Amino acid sequence: MKKVTIPLKFFIVSLIAFAVVQSCVPAKQLKELQYKHNRAVVDRDSLKEVNEDLTVENTEMEAELELLRNQISGTRQQLANEIDTSRHYKHQYKVYQNMYEDLAKKQDVLIKSNQEETRKLMAELQVAREDLQQRQDRLYELRDSLSREREKLNMLQAQLDERNSILAALDSSLQEKEQKLQSKSKRINELERILQAKDSAVMALKNKVLDALLGFRNQGLTVTQKNGKVYVSLEEKLLFKSGQWAVDPKGKEALKKLAGVLASNEDVNIMIEGHTDDVPYNGSGQIKDNWDLSVKRATSILKILLENGNIDPQRLIAAGRGEHMPVDERNTREARRKNRRTEIILTPNLNELFEILETH
Repeated sequence: MKKVTIPLKFFIVSLIAFAVVQSCVPAKQLKELQYKHNRAVVDRDSLKEVNEDLTVENTEMEAELELLRNQISGTRQQLANEIDTSRHYKHQYKVYQNMYEDLAKKQDVLIKSNQEETRKLMAELQVAREDLQQRQDRLYELRDSLSREREKLNMLQAQLDERNSILAALDSSLQEKEQKLQSKSKRINELERILQAKDSAVMALKNKVLDALLGFRNQGLTVTQKNGKVYVSLEEKLLFKSGQWAVDPKGKEALKKLAGVLASNEDVNIMIEGHTDDVPYNGSGQIKDNWDLSVKRATSILKILLENGNIDPQRLIAAGRGEHMPVDERNTREARRKNRRTEIILTPNLNELFEILETH
């Protein structure tokens, strides 16, 4: 039987792939994939244990079958010997019978002079008859025993055939499970390759953004990479005056350079999120609160990016978070300054990854 083993490298790669995919792929699909993978491994281990038990039992039955065959061979030999002996005694019986007939004829002549000798011969004849009868009885017993042994042998052979059929079915099932595991392993390797390529692309994109915005790095701009995405965070002082949503000239300059990078990376989706601090914005016109202000700032930046780069509008999303996602929850001036920001989140296109998930 072919034994199935899962290399340690396979488990490590699977865990790494799971951890990486978890951050970028819908949780439901990943859980389903992991569940199928775990169930396949459990089924394979269970079938492997059953196969090993049946193999041991099959070996034991074959040994018992061989022993029975040897016993039957011995019984046959013994039966042949008994038959030969029976023939011998039958022959002796005929001889004694002939002697008896001769003695009977002579009995009338010899009865008076040789009664003692006649009784002795009759006794020997009786003993010979009894011995022959015992041999015949033994022969019948051996025939019955041989018949029972044959029935038992046939039953064991039928059981052995059934076990062999089960083993063949289990072997076929194990091979099918192995093929499924190999297919899943290939799929995971493909996902890992795509994710590595995406990570490399994200790192390259981050470096391009850093190079393009090098002159703004210490003026309220930070570029970070996490969860397979690039986060470009711009503080309020770089883009807007307090409470306003029109972008300052210096901020427009930074956004124009960023637009050039984004235009040359067509497989990147762009989310623009506006954030405010927790100081209430009491407006009366089209901007009434921090929600409105954060959304308005996000759309202002979106329009500048569209105006200064050949960017497909379908790649862009503008959203307002208001004061509800602070980066610093302390009630200090410094914390509020950090929270007043706009984040441009760059996400690589994962359509290729989703296509692989949907086709399995």
